[in-house]
Amino acid sequence: MPAPGRRLGRALLLVALLVPALALAAPAAPAAPAERVIVALGDSLTAGWGVAPDEAWPALIEQRLRREGYAYRVVNAGVSGDTSAGGLARLDWVLRARPEVVIVALGANDGLRGQPVASLRKNLGAILERLRERGVRTLLAGMRMPPNYGVAYTREYAAAFADLGRRADAFMPFLLDGVAAVPALNQADGIHPSAEGHRVIAERLWPHLVPLLRR
Repeated sequence: MPAPGRRLGRALLLVALLVPALALAAPAAPAAPAERVIVALGDSLTAGWGVAPDEAWPALIEQRLRREGYAYRVVNAGVSGDTSAGGLARLDWVLRARPEVVIVALGANDGLRGQPVASLRKNLGAILERLRERGVRTLLAGMRMPPNYGVAYTREYAAAFADLGRRADAFMPFLLDGVAAVPALNQADGIHPSAEGHRVIAERLWPHLVPLLRR
């Protein structure tokens, strides 16, 4: 009859052999769903100039996505002072994030600086085309110029966004809809939205974004 010490040794050896086998036989835990990416490509209106990072509309969009069960991360690619040309120059960086959706919110500084509308149209068109070629869905957020820029310029500017909107997957005619020229929703400069203004932007942009999302 084997000694108690030998029986204990055999039992420990059996356990050592069985535990890895049982681990291999057990079903693997389901992998967490991959987090998809949305990039908000814009200027100071997107960057959130003058408000906290979590108060800017891209952060508010991400918060709502999570509340409503969408597995997306929103990258705020807003750069203060940027123009459509600057956005086009940064597009390779944007694509490195492998976005599924890009919200293009550029053109305000082109207009405020009185740059040719033809250049705006060309740059935004190139951004939309390159994103389409890479299989990225696009939401174009339009802008408007105040009337003091002259009837001819403001009309040409508005027409450019209307035309470009037909080339995007979704089009929000005016990013600052319900916010522009409302003192309570803007900072002291009358240009940049306050935290409450960003909440309005996020609320009004949401219906344009939802059709581009997937669960």
